[in-house]
Amino acid sequence: MAGKEIKPEIGNPKSHRLVVSLLDWFAAHARDLPWRRTRDPYAIWVSEIMLQQTQVKTVIPFWNRWMRELPTIEAAAKASPDKLHKLWEGLGYYTRVRNLQKAAQQMVNHRRDEFHESQTKNKVGDSRRSSLRNLPVRFPEKFEDILALPGIGRYTAGAICSIAFNQPAPILDGNVIRVLTRIFGIAENPKAKETNARLWRLAEELVCCAKNAKDAKGECASPTSRPSRGNSSCSHLNQSLMELGALVCTPRHAQCLICPVKHLCVAFKEDRVDKLPNLGERAKATTRRFIAFAIERGGKFLVRQRSDGVVNAHLWEFPNAEVHGGGWNANELFRSHFPGSTAQLMPLLTVKHSITRYRITLEAFRVQLRNEITRPSGVWRTPAQMRRLAFVSAHRKVLGKLMEQPAASETAGSADARQPRL
Repeated sequence: MAGKEIKPEIGNPKSHRLVVSLLDWFAAHARDLPWRRTRDPYAIWVSEIMLQQTQVKTVIPFWNRWMRELPTIEAAAKASPDKLHKLWEGLGYYTRVRNLQKAAQQMVNHRRDEFHESQTKNKVGDSRRSSLRNLPVRFPEKFEDILALPGIGRYTAGAICSIAFNQPAPILDGNVIRVLTRIFGIAENPKAKETNARLWRLAEELVCCAKNAKDAKGECASPTSRPSRGNSSCSHLNQSLMELGALVCTPRHAQCLICPVKHLCVAFKEDRVDKLPNLGERAKATTRRFIAFAIERGGKFLVRQRSDGVVNAHLWEFPNAEVHGGGWNANELFRSHFPGSTAQLMPLLTVKHSITRYRITLEAFRVQLRNEITRPSGVWRTPAQMRRLAFVSAHRKVLGKLMEQPAASETAGSADARQPRL
């Protein structure tokens, strides 16, 4: 499962002590998260995809809603793109959800192929054929098969194998990298090829050791927040590493005094906790500025859907453009994009947010048209219709602000009484 790596030394005394301490700590301190109440690999897979680049507290309501709306692999495979994006709206990194559906469809197609193959080999009767057809789609259990699914890398495949099936598959995400570099005093950049390979070997050594780890009573530690189904030490060990990194061994202000493995931690003993992991210099932040227009006509607003191949593809937004330098203003930009149209622009709100290394400012204006727009790029939608669409995060805030404001005609006074009402 870890490729052609050096065979882990599961007899290492430090690894054994570390594993036992982590399992005991996890048994007492594991958070009661909804996806920890199940061994359904589909539910665990959804949680792992959502948790990529996203905090646990943010994911919980999204996961609960997803599992209510799309409780099975088949449901995820059949969902419309609009429903899929709406359920994911606000989580960002939307390629994740599209890959998730592609993987679900791949599993459904595999089940269909199996069904047709069984029909060909075994000439079964109608009742038998019906029962075979109604069998649920199964999530693959082998690491290689899971890794082959769209949108699943080595870490996610290992997480599913260990958490859902209790297999000794290693995991290595940001939390685990931080924990391992500090415990073992690894000063080299974990992104470097050799150092990254070493960390994978350590992660594999620990989870293999956990496979046979016992507590003082000779029984495997098991957190009370998870259902007990036999030996779950591999599952719990990997989750304990992530949990320790999330709750105790944090990037800043690590709580070393309450850490269950501080007696084994090189960084703690050598006062190097704040220096590890050594991730090198961060890329310099880049500032970007956009101007957006909430253009109103007859109680409807002009919106457009992003095309394939761009960031946040298939999501909705208000017409907007990126501006460079300080020479542009909103009126000039509007006239350049909608030549021949005249309108009154009113500041609506400013949204500031970050995506990776970009620091983005979006200035939105509410636009009252004085004449028609020639061949507008987009569609006209009412506020009620827009609420059913999945918007880009910043533009969703623009929509929320529009919902707070009165109709344009109510703010324009009697001289503008013929303006369209919202």
